[in-house]
Order: sequence, then C-alpha cells, then structure tokens
Amino acid sequence: MKLLLVGATGLVGREVLRLALADTRVAAIVAPVRKALPPHAKLHAPLVDFDQLPPDAPWWQADAVICTLGTTMKVAGTRQAFLRVDHDYPLAVARLALAAGTRTYALNSAAGASAASRIFYNRVKGELERDLEQLGFASLTHVRPGLIGGERDVARAGEGAALRLLRVLGPVLPARWRINPAPRIAQALLEAALAGAPGVHVVSPEQLA
Repeated sequence: MKLLLVGATGLVGREVLRLALADTRVAAIVAPVRKALPPHAKLHAPLVDFDQLPPDAPWWQADAVICTLGTTMKVAGTRQAFLRVDHDYPLAVARLALAAGTRTYALNSAAGASAASRIFYNRVKGELERDLEQLGFASLTHVRPGLIGGERDVARAGEGAALRLLRVLGPVLPARWRINPAPRIAQALLEAALAGAPGVHVVSPEQLA
C-alpha cells in the first residue's frame, strides 16, 4: 500500500508515521511537510506550502490518505487562520488526492465535532467532516479523540493540568472521558486507511480510551 500522510510532524501524525514505517503492509509513504523529516527508505517527504499545494504532483495518487493536520487558536492567532489550517488545508488535500484517484481518507477529527455546534472548534471540525463526506470518497473515517495523551512540541494552555487530573481519575471515569493516547489514535487511523471499508465511519473516544 502507498500511504499519503499529511500532518506528519504533529503529535498524532508522528505516531502514524512511526507505525506506518514499521508496518510491512505499507510499502511507501508520502508525507508533504513544511520542514524536513529524517530520511527513510520507505518515506518521500516533499517540502510544500500548504497555501499553494502543487496540483500536478504525482504523489497525490495513493491508496489512502491519513490527515492529522491541526493547530490551536493560540498558535493560529485568529479564527480565520485556525479555519485555514483545520478546515481548508485538509479539504484541499482531499480534493487533490481524490482527483488523482485516491479513494480512502482517514481524518483525525475531534470528539464533539458538529457543523451545528456553538463551539467554534467543534463547529470547524464538524464542517470539515461534512465537506469531506460530500466529496464522495469510497471509504471515509472520522476518528474523534477526546483529550489526547502524549508529549507535544508546544504545550496547550490548560491541557497539562487536565491530563494530570484524568490520569488520576481515569480508572473510575466512563470510557468517553478518559485520555486517548496518541499511539492508539494513530493506530485507529492507520487501520482505517489500510482496511478501506466502504462508506462513512466514526471512531468514538470510547474506542480510543
């Protein structure tokens, strides 16, 4: 299988890359990035500008796409910038890959994703899910983690304290409130991409706890 991975330098994306490189079912990985990745025999990591993606690049054709692109309001600075990274970029990737013949797409979304949500973050994630569904992938999976466990390059405000609390309370909490470890999210994304099950599928936080 040839896998197209976008977001390979983030918390979940790094785990997907690690798993995919070690998986014998994956023959090649294309990971378009803004900064160079360490070389690997199975990896092609072209440097790109996500505002000007190359529409004719041959690597858009793959067996499956895994998208883990995402940012925070703090890093993005404005709602417009957040929308561009968390909605527009993943949708642009989807359109280019689909046009090149790729038929499977697995998205790292979020618990509570809904186009009707009053919460801006959840609404953006929901709008992306909705817009991806309208494109017509043969197989589309929305993986919806809650609070993600793992070491980020940039700490998120309030997340550290919440993670520490949930680690203590985890054994007595319902599954939907437990920490979702980044490797488990990555494994769910990779398995969805490899399986390519027809239709639209959702992986809930409970399944990732």
